[in-house]
Amino acid sequence: MKAIDVHVHPSTAAFDRKCMWGPELVEYVSKYYGVEYKVKTDEEMAQDFRELDLKAILIGWDTETVSGFDTSNTNDDVARLIKKFPDVFIGGWAMIDPWKGKAAIRELERCIKELGLMGLKFQQALQAFYPNDRRFYPLYEKCVELKIPVSFHTGTTGAGAGMPGGYGIRLSYTKPIPYIDDVAADFPDLTIIMIHPAWPWHEEQIAILLHKANVFADLSGWAPKYFPESIKREVGGRLQDKFMFGSDYPEIPPKRWLDEFEGFGFKPEVIKKVLYKNAQRILNLKI
Repeated sequence: MKAIDVHVHPSTAAFDRKCMWGPELVEYVSKYYGVEYKVKTDEEMAQDFRELDLKAILIGWDTETVSGFDTSNTNDDVARLIKKFPDVFIGGWAMIDPWKGKAAIRELERCIKELGLMGLKFQQALQAFYPNDRRFYPLYEKCVELKIPVSFHTGTTGAGAGMPGGYGIRLSYTKPIPYIDDVAADFPDLTIIMIHPAWPWHEEQIAILLHKANVFADLSGWAPKYFPESIKREVGGRLQDKFMFGSDYPEIPPKRWLDEFEGFGFKPEVIKKVLYKNAQRILNLKI
């Protein structure tokens, strides 16, 4: 095993972005990342990771309250893919619309206890909520009870980038301080993952990683050559135990990410930590 990719969006028919986001938004996201979205078979997607000797953690999708698109079955499809290809897909993040209230809590419990998923993931910019809004604290309380991690999007997003008004998507939802910092302080027993280098607030991200022992980060969503210099410095230095490899497949091809990251000249032990050792420890992976 070369690495564990902790941030993978399925590219199969159940996750067709035109159905989840709408064709206009997909068109602009495709331009932003410079990728052409292709719907793949289950086998084709598994092979993308198998040929690179990678293990992957998949992500569901649910932004129904804001988007109007019913994607409530994506968590089930993540579980199906894990069961079908256990040699490649080793876990899954349930994504749940937090505005669904008690139904969201029931869905979280179902995803963990019945589907066997391993954590909860949010994309606040597209779900339109601030993490420290106490209306959503019951979800975090359930995560603590279930002993599972929760991950929050941080920094800018390719969704809506270049569109008039950013398609109505507000970046303030994904600012690390105070929103994620508050949750980390209020739930010290909750393992929190900040998703992506949090540009333009990456210095806030670094501050939280230094200050809160229960907070970590993945490096998905950015090709490494675009990482802010302070992020690269911390990855190779005092925060080398806090960062995990994530690609954001299919937006960022895993091979490109790995080739660029390994070209930074980090010490071999740092590379091993980021590529798989940190994920094994932080996410309690038995692999």
